[in-house]
Amino acid sequence: MNTTATLKAFLDRKVEEYNRPAFIESDPVCIPHAFSKQQDIEIAGFFAAILAWGNRTTIINKSRELMRLMDNAPHEFCLSPSASGLKKLATFKHRTFNATDILYFVEFLHHHYNISDSLETAFTKGMLKGDEDTGNALRGFYSYFFSLEEAPKRTHKHIATPDRKSTCKRLNMFLRWMVRRDKKGVDFGIWKKISPAQLICPIDVHVARVAKRFNLVSRHQTDWLAALELTEHLKSLCPEDPVKYDFALFGLGVIEKF
Repeated sequence: MNTTATLKAFLDRKVEEYNRPAFIESDPVCIPHAFSKQQDIEIAGFFAAILAWGNRTTIINKSRELMRLMDNAPHEFCLSPSASGLKKLATFKHRTFNATDILYFVEFLHHHYNISDSLETAFTKGMLKGDEDTGNALRGFYSYFFSLEEAPKRTHKHIATPDRKSTCKRLNMFLRWMVRRDKKGVDFGIWKKISPAQLICPIDVHVARVAKRFNLVSRHQTDWLAALELTEHLKSLCPEDPVKYDFALFGLGVIEKF
């Protein structure tokens, strides 16, 4: 790829290839797509993103199991969790995400949805006027999420923050689902207070490998600064919607093993 124009044309073709309804079935985004109510979409998407590490088939199966434990009505479940429902929920486990974690997540969602109609407000608490990206949104969400009394220390590892130099890959993916707006049918675009131009591209070892081949990332570590660097390069290709290229980089790295 010798020129920016050539790279943009190639990645745009890959975006068209992957940003389509056929992508949904084998991706964790299929979990929120099972719902139509906004709050259910938010909660299902949040959990699917948080659980998204490891084999994608396992992630989808475990996310569906979690939704079943919430009677496939996650908003209603979190608004008014019953003792029997919580007991059932405490049997859930995915890798290092266990009963302590899931019960605190529900406690937080119960708290939040009793004072707000949308999870978007949890992410905009820390944002400042003029923010170019969602770094402050992620920092603010982390602080708010763990602001409840007796938040378990072990659960902190399941919510990323730029302050720990994390790529925040899973939360950035969740924000992509909620914020990006197009007519392709994959992302929801139901949040309006965060702009697609502010989103940070999700990055993991697969995306980083592809990005380095295209000279979109020079940083050795796959960390928050690498996510920012990648996103800045993608903004040169599409300033108003840089994270649409997540489809291309993910497809090339994970599906095509590029």
